[in-house]
Amino acid sequence: MARSMRQPTFAQEVNLTDLLGKFASDDRCRAYLESLRWPDGIRCPRCESERVRQIKGRPQFDCQCGYQFSVTTGTIFADSHLPLWKWFLAVYLIGESKKGISSNQLKRMLSVSLKTAWYLTGRIRAAMHDEAAPLLSGIVEADETYVGGYMRGQRGGRAFDSNKTAVIGAVERGGEVRLKVTDRVNKARLHAFLHDVVADDAEAIYTDSLGAYRGIGDENTRHEYVNHFRKEWVQGDVHTNTIESVWSLFKRGLIGSYHHVSVDHLPAYLDEFAFRYNHRDDPYLFRDTLLRLIDAEPLRYAELTAETA
Repeated sequence: MARSMRQPTFAQEVNLTDLLGKFASDDRCRAYLESLRWPDGIRCPRCESERVRQIKGRPQFDCQCGYQFSVTTGTIFADSHLPLWKWFLAVYLIGESKKGISSNQLKRMLSVSLKTAWYLTGRIRAAMHDEAAPLLSGIVEADETYVGGYMRGQRGGRAFDSNKTAVIGAVERGGEVRLKVTDRVNKARLHAFLHDVVADDAEAIYTDSLGAYRGIGDENTRHEYVNHFRKEWVQGDVHTNTIESVWSLFKRGLIGSYHHVSVDHLPAYLDEFAFRYNHRDDPYLFRDTLLRLIDAEPLRYAELTAETA
């Protein structure tokens, strides 16, 4: 369910000191989640009634329809035995770590098992996926990259090494990024991706000289490119430096923080990176990440591991 932006509870975004002080107990965490989920008063998640009462001695509510619920019911937090203050700390650390933070690191910092840390990060990444992301406009840069082992031979589909996974991306200058794993880098895949993420009236799409990009422009959106093979990096305002900076930051995270990411879970890591990049200027990143967790559907461990089972 889409949720409108709410006014921040705090005068400014929390830092780590604030986090440890303000959310040192589950009761404080629950109170904050309640203020985010029900800013206009507690409502039953089943019937939307406001005629609910607190169950004495329990962090739960009883609705007139007979449904009992808590602030975590129907959210990513549901059925988790992890204390909420550890959830809050994990959300903060993942959001503030530009190159990401590994499950092993969270395991050590939160004093939990590796399985718990991995499940925790998986749930948070799942909530960061944005199915309703707006189309990119203005000037958009597009490029492709490869993640994984060494790739021999030429680029693209002509000499594709099975150890490599292709990722295509587009970024609006001064705006957001869109990333996607693809099985092939060819005209059909690239054009379909850009059609899905770029607005029809975008001013321009800038790429390198890969032939598969040819024909992406139309009467509304011009296509221009630079030829890197000829050491041509910038022509006026035509360049792909922004998207290449995106790849650089993402790969530093893969190498420095995660070391290894399976192909099955790479889309989730891309979602996490894109969310963090797209909220890089958000002064209330912690709050807005919690809002995503509240709105996201519950995710069972079996679902998270289904792709690799």
